[in-house]
Amino acid sequence: MQHRRTLLTAAGSGAVALLSSTRQSIAQAATNTTGPATNTKAEEDVAAATTKWGETLGQDDPDKVLALYATDAVLWGASPTARSDRAALRDYLITAFKVLPGLKVSFRKQLIRVYGNTAINTGYYTFAYTKDGKPKTLPARYSIVFVKDGPNWLILDHHSSAMPTPTRQ
Repeated sequence: MQHRRTLLTAAGSGAVALLSSTRQSIAQAATNTTGPATNTKAEEDVAAATTKWGETLGQDDPDKVLALYATDAVLWGASPTARSDRAALRDYLITAFKVLPGLKVSFRKQLIRVYGNTAINTGYYTFAYTKDGKPKTLPARYSIVFVKDGPNWLILDHHSSAMPTPTRQ
């Protein structure tokens, strides 16, 4: 399933917003005054798709992870560059597996909302890996937009960023 992607730039401010849309666009979902659908089955399916992504990430195989993303997916990983084509996503994953050997992810709090064929999962996760023979962790927050493609929920937009260091008071 191909999805439209439009990049909007606010003149003067340099702010950029990315709008990914499906049959029921995210913009329409955002204006839905009744909120997300209370659909336990869909929420469970999105949670399962999220878990599958985490388990697949732990297999150290970029092609298996890439298969969980829509063909026009965008990934905002832990660097300032957006990956908006398959080759860029694959390169990012290859680099991540090299830089973060033994990469695993565990999920903490998740908030899943479903709007028809679009779902949003936001929350916290922790990456674990080995660096110079020592175990390391990287707590992060994420936003993942899923789109329903047949029976599968695919990742359409994925943003991840390291948790900010708490400020001392």
